[in-house]
Amino acid sequence: MLMVTRLLAIDETTVHTEFDVTDDCVFVKNNLLAEAGLIENAAQACTAIVGRSFFEKDDLTGESNELIGYLSAIKKIEIFDLPKTGATITTKATLNSRLDTGTLTICSMQCSTFNNDQLIVACTLNFLIHEV
Repeated sequence: MLMVTRLLAIDETTVHTEFDVTDDCVFVKNNLLAEAGLIENAAQACTAIVGRSFFEKDDLTGESNELIGYLSAIKKIEIFDLPKTGATITTKATLNSRLDTGTLTICSMQCSTFNNDQLIVACTLNFLIHEV
């Protein structure tokens, strides 16, 4: 399931994405994107920062490597509102820390999600990214 519609900007420490909330999304119930969908959106946006370092620069299809990302901890999360279907939410994440151990990377990210410039999610997430 893809929870990022557009990648607006990315570098070594930050990412900015958009996600179009549609009624066929598995996390939509009663025309609202559920909390689990907001967490998955944040996780997918966050892992793009570290995940991109495992791929060759000109690889736009993701064929130069295979990764598995694990959300290892939700250190903090606040969900203030659930977006309705038809909304486009924006997610911005920043890399707090990163430890590379060969084929495994451990990292922590700070993430915020907005709906029409209103903060709807603020979280700190930890990940394990494994090269297979």
